Amino acid sequence: MSAKISNNTKNTMDKGQLQNLTRQQLKELEERKKTGWQKALDWMIMLFPFACGIAAVLEYWMIPNGGPNASPYTYVWFLVVLIGVYLIYFAYSVLKKVKGDKAVLDMLRYRAPLLSALFLLLAGYDYLTLKTGILTQPFVPCMNSIINIAWIDRAYLIECTLHTLRLLFLGYFIGIALGLVTGITCGYSERVRYWINPIIKFLGPIPTSTWIPIVMVVATSLFKGAVFIIALGSWFAVTVASMTGISNVDKDFFDAARTLGASSRQLVFRVAIPHAMPSILQGCTQAMSSACVAIMIAEMMGVKAGLGWYMNWAKSWAAYDKMFAALFVICFIFTIVTKALDLIKRRVLRWQIGVVK
Repeated sequence: MSAKISNNTKNTMDKGQLQNLTRQQLKELEERKKTGWQKALDWMIMLFPFACGIAAVLEYWMIPNGGPNASPYTYVWFLVVLIGVYLIYFAYSVLKKVKGDKAVLDMLRYRAPLLSALFLLLAGYDYLTLKTGILTQPFVPCMNSIINIAWIDRAYLIECTLHTLRLLFLGYFIGIALGLVTGITCGYSERVRYWINPIIKFLGPIPTSTWIPIVMVVATSLFKGAVFIIALGSWFAVTVASMTGISNVDKDFFDAARTLGASSRQLVFRVAIPHAMPSILQGCTQAMSSACVAIMIAEMMGVKAGLGWYMNWAKSWAAYDKMFAALFVICFIFTIVTKALDLIKRRVLRWQIGVVK
């Protein structure tokens, strides 16, 4: 009987210890349980992007072209740079593992399949365009043509990129600033929510693109009109997220804070906003998605500068390689911006996942 109680106590202690383990410690336990074949498979997966990169180079260089291809070495150097960056990252992660830090190597293992797919996607795209013409050129240009024209027209692309970023961030920050004020006020005050909530429900279902013809006529300048459209979409997303987050804060927190003598200002800034921060940051992310869509529509329909305007201008001149170059720049910029927002969200909400810096 005592042995049974002792075993139950030991099992309870083991469960308690497992609950107190950090994520990194759990990974280390899983690593110890892996067989030799599983560990070898992990290393093969991490080396697979290198093999796929070499395959992409060989596909481009060995298979005959199905059409003209000016300055053919550009795409090769592009692939070599990608492979080199990956090898440097691989060497760095191995070095960190030798020093006892396995986090970088674990991240490499996680990203390796995606990087392999990227190289295979590039090889497949090149085969379908330059090699076989299944995707007809020049309507769908090959990667070598896109990279060449992006380098030739780099000054104009940089100028358009800066204009797009200025317009994007100006409208975005105006929208989230107003959205925070509106959402926090409506979430905290039922009286304000009574008057503002119908306006939000009325404007919310209207797509951002619907406002463009009206704004372009009413606004004193196309730039200000575009800023208004971007700010409007951002305002709605942040307002709804902030209002929902603060409305869902447990009332007991407010009661406890009032018992301790908290003022109305402290209830808002020390209780309501911190507890609603996950919803607020999610709204900021949604606002960026809305802003990215709005800025492309605004630039294509009216604004006389920016990447959206550049794509529309290139299409009108049947310069499809320039159009695709601008498209890739847009994808790259918006990916970086979204990644930056995600890092900020993880940093601010690190307490949610138990990460302590």
